[in-house]
Amino acid sequence: MIESVENMVFNGFDLAEEFTDDSDAYFIINDVRGRGVLSVENRIIRIPDMSGAYTTGTRSPVRYLDVDITMKGNSFEDLRKRIEKLSEILDTGQDSVPITFADEEDRTYYGKLDSVGDKTEKARIYQATLRFLCVDPYKYGPEQTVIIPNDIIVIENTGTIESDPIFELTAKERTTFAMISNGADEDSEYNLIGTPADDDVEVVDTKTSVLYENGSTIDTWTHTTEIRMVSHDVNIDGLNGEMGTDGAGIRIENRGPTTQKQNGPAVFKELPNAIQDFEIESTFDIISRRERENWRMMIYFLDENMNNIGHMGVKDNSRNYKRRVALSQLGQHNQEVSLIGDNSYIENNARDTTLFYLRFRREGKRFTVYIAHWRNQRHETIWEASYNDVDDRFQGRLKYITLFIGRFQDRVNPNRARINSVEVFELSQSTVDQTPYIIYPGDIITFDHKDDDILINGEP
Repeated sequence: MIESVENMVFNGFDLAEEFTDDSDAYFIINDVRGRGVLSVENRIIRIPDMSGAYTTGTRSPVRYLDVDITMKGNSFEDLRKRIEKLSEILDTGQDSVPITFADEEDRTYYGKLDSVGDKTEKARIYQATLRFLCVDPYKYGPEQTVIIPNDIIVIENTGTIESDPIFELTAKERTTFAMISNGADEDSEYNLIGTPADDDVEVVDTKTSVLYENGSTIDTWTHTTEIRMVSHDVNIDGLNGEMGTDGAGIRIENRGPTTQKQNGPAVFKELPNAIQDFEIESTFDIISRRERENWRMMIYFLDENMNNIGHMGVKDNSRNYKRRVALSQLGQHNQEVSLIGDNSYIENNARDTTLFYLRFRREGKRFTVYIAHWRNQRHETIWEASYNDVDDRFQGRLKYITLFIGRFQDRVNPNRARINSVEVFELSQSTVDQTPYIIYPGDIITFDHKDDDILINGEP
């Protein structure tokens, strides 16, 4: 095995580790250009009969990084697959992503692929020059993380350009707002989320948890083989096996016999009381490294008469791609209202490990669903949909929750297909003289001045 001359980490992918293994295959970086002194562009005005010129402005142009690479495969076919994988990693769309090099680990560039100059592609060897465009020409040192001991703190910035701070607050108790300010007087600038409660206004909790499961009491759920408990989903023809826990969430304990379609265990829980306005919140944790893996993870919700109100979930329905598809419907499967469908997927940028946040809510006649791919503590890819049930088709009171984790036929199992937790809330409305809590213990509030965003638990 040949070690890299200079290793490169692109968008979190260590390229040497991705493409160098214990066989004869390897990936090395031969040379990197474009990291030298940053040039300057001066704008000037020339005046007739005047020597020289006036300078009207100065700016730094974009930066280009030229990276010479050599890749070797175990065979020509293996090399082609490695080149395809490299193309997937380098395709970031419109996004500039972090780039670091082994000989400059304390500096980060932000760029995206601009062009590729092929040099050699024969036998088992591929050589090329990858050009990356850095529209932000600067390179950045490591982030400073400071725990604020008191209400006021000064952080020194020793760089050459202004730096935008990111403030992260962790809630210790319920509150109706969170705020940071750069001063104590009335003219100070501040960031605010929520509403400070006046003295004569009642503070109320509009969300009451009625069910929480993280696997610790999954043995109290009831196994079901009734197809109506999974929305009469025609893609499922085997509700078998056993649901269990790995100590961190809900997973399949053992699988039942193989069927022609999706198969796996389903369990349901009856709520203590039927509720009208509700919210269901969950997090899915998936490690799926092989394209041929095919799986489905779903949450179904039913009313008192076991009519399907709706469902939400995530699946991989391709044997050729690592695909992550978000799903949500109202009513019976594929027969009533589709909220988020098969066109809502991550494919090119799907990582082996993917974390999803899912939320489904009914308030009055209005349904809303929110599913997000969670990465680097932020909701990176988001799907949202809403539906106004003016004909009262899906107004039955929520009574049952079903969890299903399955695979297609006898496909190999992903390393992890886990529902970390699922929680059901009963919702109530605040009145004009009430202020609702919006932040709960453990919630993380982020005031991000770099991206001009405010987030709660990664959600904008």
